Parts: sequence; C-alpha cells; structure tokens
Amino acid sequence: MEADAPTSKKGAKKAEAKAKKEALKAQRAAERAASAVANVSLEDDPAKDNYGKVTNPTFSPDAVEVELRNLDESYDEKTVVVRAWLQNSRVQSAKMGFVELRKGGNWIIQGLVMASISGTGAETQLPAEGTPLISRQMVKFITSIHPESYIAVEAKVKRPVEPVKSCRISGFELHITKCFVVSPAPAVLGMTMAAANQPIVNFSDETAKAGEAEKEKEKEAETAIPSASMLTHLDNIAMHKRSPVQQAIADIRVEVKKLFRSFLEARRFKEFEPPCLIGAASEGGANVFKLAYFGQEAYLAQSPQFYKQFEIAGGRERVFSIGPVFRAENSNTPRHMTEFTGLDLEMEITKDYTEVVSTLEGVLLHILRELPVRCADEIEIVRSVYPSEPFLLPEPGKEVRLTFAEAQKLLREEGPEEYRNVRDDEDMSTPQEKALGALVREKYKTDFYVIDKFPETARPFYAKLDDSGATVGDGVRVTNAFDFFLRGQEILSGGQRINDPDELEARIRAKEVNPESPGIKEYLSTFRQVGVPPHGGGGIGLDRVVAWFLALPSVHLAAGYPRTPKRLMP
Repeated sequence: MEADAPTSKKGAKKAEAKAKKEALKAQRAAERAASAVANVSLEDDPAKDNYGKVTNPTFSPDAVEVELRNLDESYDEKTVVVRAWLQNSRVQSAKMGFVELRKGGNWIIQGLVMASISGTGAETQLPAEGTPLISRQMVKFITSIHPESYIAVEAKVKRPVEPVKSCRISGFELHITKCFVVSPAPAVLGMTMAAANQPIVNFSDETAKAGEAEKEKEKEAETAIPSASMLTHLDNIAMHKRSPVQQAIADIRVEVKKLFRSFLEARRFKEFEPPCLIGAASEGGANVFKLAYFGQEAYLAQSPQFYKQFEIAGGRERVFSIGPVFRAENSNTPRHMTEFTGLDLEMEITKDYTEVVSTLEGVLLHILRELPVRCADEIEIVRSVYPSEPFLLPEPGKEVRLTFAEAQKLLREEGPEEYRNVRDDEDMSTPQEKALGALVREKYKTDFYVIDKFPETARPFYAKLDDSGATVGDGVRVTNAFDFFLRGQEILSGGQRINDPDELEARIRAKEVNPESPGIKEYLSTFRQVGVPPHGGGGIGLDRVVAWFLALPSVHLAAGYPRTPKRLMP
C-alpha cells in the first residue's frame, strides 16, 4: 500500500496525544479489573473451593470432560467440564454474570453464573442441600477474569430460554458451578480478539507513520470496529493465530495438503523428501540464500526441480513432495514471500506432455471441488471477514486451456486499452495476468484455467521445446511449458523437461549458463549416466492456492509465519 501524504506536526502531535489518552484509558480499565480480582476475599466464603487460580483443578467425579465442538443433545442436563479461553464477560448484577467461552477457532458458548448463597458474614444463608455453592464473591471473581485467560469450568448443560445468537453453540449454555483460572492472561492485551478477527488492510512490514496512525484511529472512531496492521498481528502472534479467521485459513491449508497427497497416492505417486540445504545455487540462478557451511558455502534450495528429475532418473516413475522453498528476491508485494511451501510432482511421460497437464489439472480441480464440501464452515468464517465472490469452476470436460499466443490475443482484442500491443514472445506482467483473469471469468465463467505453450524466452533451460518447431513473435520457439491460474493469478508453473543430455547441454549454453558450473555440471551428468525417460511435472505454491481460492488480499495471510525481505520474526 502506498503511504498517505505526511500530516502536519500539529496533526501528528494530536494523533499521538489521542493515542496516549486511549492507551491510558485502557490501562486504567484493566487495572480496575485486576483490582477486582485481587480484592475478592476467599476467607469465610463457603464457596471458596469452587473457584480461584489453580493450575491443576479437581472436579466432581460425575462430571464429564467435553470439547465444545462435541457438545450436543446427549449432554443436555448433564454436568460437564470444559476447558477454554474466556472471550469476554459481563456483570448482570451482584448475584449474576455471563461469560463467553471459546475453543478451537470459533466454537463459542455462553456461560452463566448465579449466586446460590445469600447474605454475608453472620447473615450468610446456604442453599438447600445438594445445591452447588456459588457466592457473590465467586460471581465477582468469574466476571473479572482477564479476557483470553485459559480457564476450566464445571457446569450443567442447559437449554437457554432463547437461542444465544452471538455464539456458535446457540442451543445450549453452561450454568457454571466451578471455575478455575489455569493460566491467566495479562491485564492489557497487545491486541484484542476483536481486532485480531477484523480484516487486515495494511501489510507493510514497517512501522506506521504518524499520518497513517491518525487515519487508522479516525477510522476506528467512526466505525467502532478495532483494526490492526499485519505488523501488529505478527508482533502478537498468539492472538493472531487464535482468531477464528486465521484458524479457518490454517484448517483450509491443511486440507489442501491432504487432498494433494491423497489424490496422487491413489495414482501411484510416491512421496520423497528433497534437501533444502544444497551445495550449489539451484538452476544456476542468482536469487539464492547463501550461508556458511564448515568452511565452504551452502545454499537454501530455490526449488526441488533437479531432485524431482533425479528421482525419475532413478526409476521412481511418479513422485511428489511437500516442503519449503526459498527465494532471495527483494519483492515486497502481497504475492511474494522469501519462504513458501511447494507442492511439487514429476512423472514419466508415455505419449506426450499433455499427460502431465491432465494430471496437474486433475489434482487441482479435485482440491478446488472438495474444499467447499470439506471446509464449508471454515470458508464461511473467512468470507465473513474477507468477503469474496464464489470461486467459479469449469464444468467437467469443459476445462479452459489457452495457448500463450491465444491469451495474448484475447488481451489485445478484448482487454484494457493498455494491452492492445502485448507481444506473443514476451512474458506476461502481473497486471496483464489479472486483466486476463477477468476476461476469462467473463468469457468462460471460470476462475481456474491453464495457459500453455509459453515462449522459450520466458522459461528455464530445462523446458522442452515444441517438436513442431512452432514460433511466435520474432521467430521465438514455443515450449511444452505451462502455467495454471486462480482468479487471474499464477499458482503453478510446469512443463515437459529435456531428457536428452546433448539437447539439454545445448539449451543450457543457449541460456548463457556454464554447463561446467557447480550444480549444473552434476545435474547434466545425471542424464549421461543412464537413459532417462521423457518426463515432466510442475510446482504449485500452497500459500497462493489458499490465498487466491479465498480471494485474500495477501498471500501472507495464508502462511503461518510469513517470511518477507524485512521480516524474520516470529
């Protein structure tokens, strides 16, 4: 995001003073809450054994431990033990209070605590025998617990008079009889849950300037909805990850990996683990991370490409890997990270490279069609924070595959004016890709499509040239290489590889790479050691698949711990 014009010194001081005033107000409120808890006296309280700060609390022998997600009709009127985070609380009166307990993302239930002991001191009146002992001090203690404290409660499950609309578990509530703080949260949180579950719009890795801070504060005052930058989220990583929207994104990410793996295993693909630590720059590129390694240089792998091909040369036939990929690119954009997770595959080719296209198309369509079924709740949670149009998929048998030249022609003829002169022998820019995605959605009613036959100028040396000798533009040869797109953004690159060592060496030299250079020499020699069958594959960016499927504003939201040129923590 571009920074706004700097404000005046007077405006900056005003914003700073306002921020300090709000911080002081929050601190005093927290101190009052802390004081309320501290002033709760356990002496002479008949209910003193039913609440407090206890690391390992004990409960009634007939109480059943239950996870909130599993709470259903079978627990109605039963006594249960629930361990969860206290999300918030409110005092109804000196004798009654309400709390919200949360666990596992957005599984939230209302809790009710009501004093059963009347009077104090000599005038204390205990309830009838068998009735749980709940004092006013206990009510005060529970409603003064700091938000995000981890607590354990014993309660009877009951049906509320009316469904509790503010909670996901709306048909039940917990009538609390015991409550113990297992791990207290601080009086003042670095970021509240309300802020953590709001959409992030500022993804800068730099501290906000005075003008930007004032603008954010004004927006909060206008909307009464707290917000925080990605920087604040990552500085408060526990709260960031606790938010229901981040929990949902993380669950969807896990499901994508499961679907990728299960689809390929059912088709005789075998998983392998390529190394991340290598002795030469991957593919001869410059965008690699170097590190000291016992008196010599080592590198972090840019790609498992060479190792996938070594597996094919070694007779593994069909392989895939799931692991980290590193790129030393100083790109500070919502599309890039210096470390991401790659979903890679490589396979032998029987007839032609379209077998590879079909396999990759199959696995991605399987993922995209299964996600709305398996992750319906999670997708709904994400869309409640980051609204988006439903993802459009092609009908079976009507998948969209365009050649690079056809895609560029579509841009020239039907795209924005600035793309009237795009060339068939030059790679696409990111704005071009997005404009093409909008055209494909309108024309073909799909957000998923393939662009094939990239010009050799836009592909690495191991990409196989089209045997037909077809050219584009100023006589540039086309390759059997392709990209896959979601919502107009690239999520996969792949193609047929060169398996003939002489042809491969010629292409290496044509790309002005020294075939005797470290890494390249060993790669090329593998193809001279044995006869290597025709093969191809592709690499998918897991983070991008998740981000673009959900139409998130940044790929950083799809990563657990995003790494950027300016961010190495947490």
